[in-house]
Amino acid sequence: MQGEPQQVPNSGPVAESARITSLDLIRGVAVLGILLMNAVSFKYEPATVWNLSAGGSETWLDWSVGVLGEIFVDQKFMGLFSLLFGAGMMLFIDRAAARGARAVLLNLWRNGLLLVIGILHSLLWQGDVLVVYALASLFLLALRKLSARALIILGAVIFLLTAANGLLMQSIVNATGAPLAGLWKPTDLPLGQGAMADNLLLLLLLLDYFMRGLGMILMGAGLYRTGFMHGDRAPRTYRRTAVIGLGVGLSLAAAGVGWVAWSGFSREVAFIGQVPNTVGTIPAALGYMSLIILWNQRGNSWLKTRLRTVGRMALTNYLSQTILGVLILTWLLGDFTINRAGVLLFVVAVWGVQLAWSPAWLSRFQFGPAEWLWRVATYRRGQPLRRRV
Repeated sequence: MQGEPQQVPNSGPVAESARITSLDLIRGVAVLGILLMNAVSFKYEPATVWNLSAGGSETWLDWSVGVLGEIFVDQKFMGLFSLLFGAGMMLFIDRAAARGARAVLLNLWRNGLLLVIGILHSLLWQGDVLVVYALASLFLLALRKLSARALIILGAVIFLLTAANGLLMQSIVNATGAPLAGLWKPTDLPLGQGAMADNLLLLLLLLDYFMRGLGMILMGAGLYRTGFMHGDRAPRTYRRTAVIGLGVGLSLAAAGVGWVAWSGFSREVAFIGQVPNTVGTIPAALGYMSLIILWNQRGNSWLKTRLRTVGRMALTNYLSQTILGVLILTWLLGDFTINRAGVLLFVVAVWGVQLAWSPAWLSRFQFGPAEWLWRVATYRRGQPLRRRV
């Protein structure tokens, strides 16, 4: 990346008037929604995240929290966050190219740094998604010249291949009688130290996780190119997408939850029972996105302004959620019984903290602390942090 220093004077923060406020708002909602997905795994082992009957569900309130989370949250907000990563990567490339910077090399370096951040994050908590994003960015860079339509179609196909992967995993379970220790049933063994079939399933799960991220990232890049995320389409387009997307996506998710529950949470439907939710993730995520864009087009409000600042500090807030979750739920309260309803209280408390500290921080500084460090490392020289008075 030699010759880049001459571009640094133009590498400052995007002017407030140039920010795409819909992206900030979508990202803010997504990063808070992700905590609803991740929080249970700060307290319980992976089997409890997959299987509502494997722990943490003792009262009707716990079951309500778990079932509603499966229908309205699971996969959808991670999908939304992944769409935003694809859009953000295309935005970074476009702006770097407009400044004359070596956009591809700069992006490779930037996402190499993200890979390091993700690896360090995964040492604290095994549910990290940043490693997936960093690796998936290589594919988006290679495919970036495809048309928006091609990126969207390819992304959707890759994502939906995870449904076929679910069928494959279920066939392995049914053929081998794999106990699914740690994946569907609680166990004292760390993942990867169970039966051979369980180890194969773990590898397929990792592949599944990567394909979900890659598929949504490619779709996000394509949607960004179409202007859909900017709010450029007619309001009726977003209303129609919201109604159809949420109607189809949430119905499929509810059907999947009902199927698994009807089976008595049998291991015979452990993976195949997730397929309806997987298929419904794309329409549901687009439905949520459309609702947020419509909301963004209305007048400003206290909550909307704060959510945008949460989105502008998405990396800081994502990492701090893990730090708070591991510190409080895993370490400080590790020996105390906290069911799903108690975990929900933790989530709401963290939301309150992040909705408070994000605007307070950005009123004094131009970037969140993690974003600033990432930017300094990206350009390999100091960057202004404090706002000019």
